[in-house]
Amino acid sequence: MSGQADAVLLRHRNLIGFLASRSFSSLAFQIQAVAIGWQAYAITRQPLTLGLIGLSQFLPMLLLVFVSGQVADRFDRRRVAMLCQAVEAGCALALAWGSWRHALTPGTLYAVVAVFGAAKAFEGPSLQALLPSLVPSSLFSRAAALSASLLQTATIAGPSIGGLLVLAGAPFAYLTCVALFLSALLTMSLVRLERPPTPRGPVSLASVFGGLDFIRRRPTILGAISLDLFAVLLGGATALLPVYALDILHGSPLALGLLRASPAIGALSMSLLLARRPITGQAGPLMFAAVAIFGLATIVFGVSRSLPVSIVALAVLGAADVISVVVRSTLVQLGTPDEMRGRVSAVNTLFIVTSNQLGEFESGGLAWLLGSAPAAVVAGGVGTLLVAGLWIRLFPGLARLDRLEQGETTRH
Repeated sequence: MSGQADAVLLRHRNLIGFLASRSFSSLAFQIQAVAIGWQAYAITRQPLTLGLIGLSQFLPMLLLVFVSGQVADRFDRRRVAMLCQAVEAGCALALAWGSWRHALTPGTLYAVVAVFGAAKAFEGPSLQALLPSLVPSSLFSRAAALSASLLQTATIAGPSIGGLLVLAGAPFAYLTCVALFLSALLTMSLVRLERPPTPRGPVSLASVFGGLDFIRRRPTILGAISLDLFAVLLGGATALLPVYALDILHGSPLALGLLRASPAIGALSMSLLLARRPITGQAGPLMFAAVAIFGLATIVFGVSRSLPVSIVALAVLGAADVISVVVRSTLVQLGTPDEMRGRVSAVNTLFIVTSNQLGEFESGGLAWLLGSAPAAVVAGGVGTLLVAGLWIRLFPGLARLDRLEQGETTRH
């Protein structure tokens, strides 16, 4: 039965185009992140620079979150994604030119990354909200699982490919990103919606902030999203990977690529396990246990001076993170009507981006203040453990949640 369902799923040409586009875009993003991180740290040798890179990408997403949700709910989501991918290709081309001319400075990197972050602010919610329109509802869960698996695969392959390309020269890495972003645009242009979008009402303050209000009125969903936010924000060590690869583990750009790929390897392994054995009970306790393991793995990585140990710690970290991601995303998907999906996806994307990009700023800034990258990573892991304990008290409903289907779907 599973094989027949997968065969039916793959016959949806629109879904194939969507998945190809999203995979190309994600692969380019990962390659570009490795190249930017390596160049930024090589130029300044300051961890704070890596933090400011994350902040530069985060601020546009923060400022545009409510606008991007409205755009995703009111315009052709496919065309919005294509426009964003064109802008992203332009950013990669600018980075390639600047690298070739040896003209990149920290300020130039911050500016280009900010434009890229603005494009991502619109692309993310549009892609998240587009998927349910491409397949029948009976196949949506399988389509979402397939999409997540492909994204994890791109997240694994991208950093390793990026490390190899940076070894050949940063311009080659950025030109590869240009080609991938244009491929994403081309494959997205082949997608056709199977059903027309629902008519939208007039713009108002209530509609603009509708996604935020929707989440606020559901404590279980709010607790899951905010727990994931603060856990990754405090425990995220991604921004400091160039410091570890170059100064602590004494590696190369390839070592940086392996470190960046390790969390995704763990995440993909856990995704495959959850596809075979989905979460059927004790979802809340399992999520809190996963966050605790995430914090402990962060601490192990922080004190490690061995590349194999660091890779294993990051893989465990990624596997634990995907459990909380599955709980959070399932709770959101089960309770969001289509006419709200863009705005809710925008808020959800903001939380995800906040944990990643602002987490990079937090890690880089803390490392600068403490004068030690390992001290900053260990402090972040301890902070994650404290947040998990606090959230059990603040959101007891989430801590007691058994089946994901029992998540709140009505207003309080």
